[in-house]
Amino acid sequence: MYGQITAGDLTIFDQAHTGNLYYIQQEVQKNPSVITKEDSNERLLIHWAALSGREDVVDFLLKNKSPVDPKDDTNRTPLILAAAAGKLEIVRLLISNGADVNAKADGGHSALQYACSKGWKEIAELLIHNHANVNIQDVRGATPLHRAASQGITPVVKLLLTQRLDIDVNITDAYGNTPLHYACEEKRLTDAKLLVRCGARLDIQNKEKKTPLDLLPLPHLAQALTEIEPIVGDLPEDWYDDF
Repeated sequence: MYGQITAGDLTIFDQAHTGNLYYIQQEVQKNPSVITKEDSNERLLIHWAALSGREDVVDFLLKNKSPVDPKDDTNRTPLILAAAAGKLEIVRLLISNGADVNAKADGGHSALQYACSKGWKEIAELLIHNHANVNIQDVRGATPLHRAASQGITPVVKLLLTQRLDIDVNITDAYGNTPLHYACEEKRLTDAKLLVRCGARLDIQNKEKKTPLDLLPLPHLAQALTEIEPIVGDLPEDWYDDF
């Protein structure tokens, strides 16, 4: 492990986190191997710089042969940390340097799953544009759509549903729940309507033998979903204007 280089009370990893580029440059010039040394969490300098959005530090480290996808003790890569923290420009920089957009941390969580669950739409869009798997599942089988629908993050739900040729709107998790199950259970009616409009089925039973409609608290909500006509074929540009 590595954490002995200090400036005052701050280690070199703290300096990367706070964005002290000059200090990092000086230390790398003295000893280039600091770039690949680990701290007690098995994180490199690039992890800490990416997490706090220090674009100049990340760029310097990459130009000086830092690996782009090192994993810490929970298997988080710099890209996963940046996506979870909402650091769009860091995500862009890491992807342009070949970061694996489908890497998974412990629990099976990917950069796209974190971005979607936290509502970082621009980051999610960037990841998808760079071939992130929209149906990627964590250890419980949850996809980015499960996460966004359950939390009612409507802009992200819309984004994911526009991936018409790729998204599996009826994919089930380890409990047999589709994204629509969670949208109904959490009373996310707008998101539930969007899902049904894009082909989410109302009759799929989870492992407790419950359909999405069974999870709605009020009968009139179920009726609202049954009256929606699913779109067949390509989505028109205004497909969600009514919601």
